[in-house]
Amino acid sequence: MKSKISSDKISFKTHQSYSVEEILAAGGTTAFGIKMGKNNQTLIKALKESPPIEPFTDEEWNKLMDQLQNDK
Repeated sequence: MKSKISSDKISFKTHQSYSVEEILAAGGTTAFGIKMGKNNQTLIKALKESPPIEPFTDEEWNKLMDQLQNDK
């Protein structure tokens, strides 16, 4: 079954998407990333420079912990 992710222009208006076949034809995920100008060093640098993000506020965290305790 051949997917046609890259032909779906409605889902990804700002970013081009690539099918599994296109990535494999480039030589796999690592080779594809290198062709696209991506590498581990730029990813690590971007992660280190990004601001710390807490997924939940204190109130949300407390509610989640209460729910977890009550569901046991």
